[in-house]
Amino acid sequence: MNDQPLAGLKVIDFTGVQAGPACTQMLAWFGADVIKVERTNGGDVTRQQLRDIPDLDALYFTMLNSNKRSLAINTKTPEGKEVMEKLIRESDILVENFAPGAMDRMGLGWDYIHELNPRLIFGSVKGFNDDSKWNDLKVYENVAQAAGGAASITGFWDGPPTISGSALGDSNTGMHLMIGLLTAIIQRNQTGLGQKVSVSMQDAVLNLTRVKLRDQQRLERVGYLEEYPQYPHGEFGEAVPRGGNAGGGGQPGWILKCKGWETDPNAYIYFTVQEQNWGRTCEAIGHPEWKEDPEYSTTRARQPHIMEIFGEIEKWLADKTKYEAVDILRKWEVPCAPVLSMKELAEDPDMRKSGTIVEVEQKERGTYLTVGSPVKFSGFKPDIKGAPLLGEHTDEVLADLGYDADAIRKLREVSVVA
Repeated sequence: MNDQPLAGLKVIDFTGVQAGPACTQMLAWFGADVIKVERTNGGDVTRQQLRDIPDLDALYFTMLNSNKRSLAINTKTPEGKEVMEKLIRESDILVENFAPGAMDRMGLGWDYIHELNPRLIFGSVKGFNDDSKWNDLKVYENVAQAAGGAASITGFWDGPPTISGSALGDSNTGMHLMIGLLTAIIQRNQTGLGQKVSVSMQDAVLNLTRVKLRDQQRLERVGYLEEYPQYPHGEFGEAVPRGGNAGGGGQPGWILKCKGWETDPNAYIYFTVQEQNWGRTCEAIGHPEWKEDPEYSTTRARQPHIMEIFGEIEKWLADKTKYEAVDILRKWEVPCAPVLSMKELAEDPDMRKSGTIVEVEQKERGTYLTVGSPVKFSGFKPDIKGAPLLGEHTDEVLADLGYDADAIRKLREVSVVA
């Protein structure tokens, strides 16, 4: 018995770069047969982008396409389109993230696909949703962060809007799409009909930024936001401002220096002042007198001098490494964590043990690190494998569709497949 939850699902992965591949990769981790359809001349553009080893698939590609099979095909040829139509008839899901209108120009728009296979679910990632006045724009990660509101509220109040290093536009949108696809599968199993599932990058970014939409409404009603560093001394404009490193949920927090910050750019912790744990926090940082002081005893009383409080905490941290500080603070149940670098995470044995970071092997490249499943199951553990080489499974996929060796050879001879 196959213990993979999505075993039996066949997915056509018509995606490139990050948003689409992040979605289909997770489907593959959970057991779906994901067939990555690629151009014969180079495949997914990320195979060549930001290479660390000349002439080999870049990590950009390998870390977003594990557990998939690769079919290299020219879909613009009549023979190539025929292969795609056969594949569509036998598949459960097709995912695409081409520029607006590309699938229609290819002759594989939603209406035609739905006619070919009424049970198939069509997943689509676009920059903006169909009702947006910007729905014709091509969109990348940072464009989505700007359009989805994240950039406007990230950074410091005296500086420009700032982009997050995390893929709020790309991988986040892929995860949202996967939720939609699995929901549509459940409904398809009840009704027998597939449907189109769309997620825009702008919408997915806004979904992660919902607490700031909450703050916009509060700001318009009362004119200030009491948990932001600007309160009560600064001024508020018409829109939610950038709040630096402030906590977003009513529990003040800040990134604070620890021992070694002068030479280590990540010698910091994030420290949260939790209302219900204020007394223990005071004891932890050596200021027990603050517990009953009316200037400090409530969140509202503390806010006018919250930065002074964080300054005092930094003095307490000055002779402690970020790890030492967290080990002390955890005993007092202070919500905190060290600022971990990519190097520290890559070398963290706990991340390896949990399968959050895994070492896999790809033909030609050899071993490399990749991110594993962030979702943990009690009944199964995803088996993360290396990414496919371009066209590595072309013959295998064609054979599954009923093409014999002679037919496959002829398709190769006329460069329909590679």
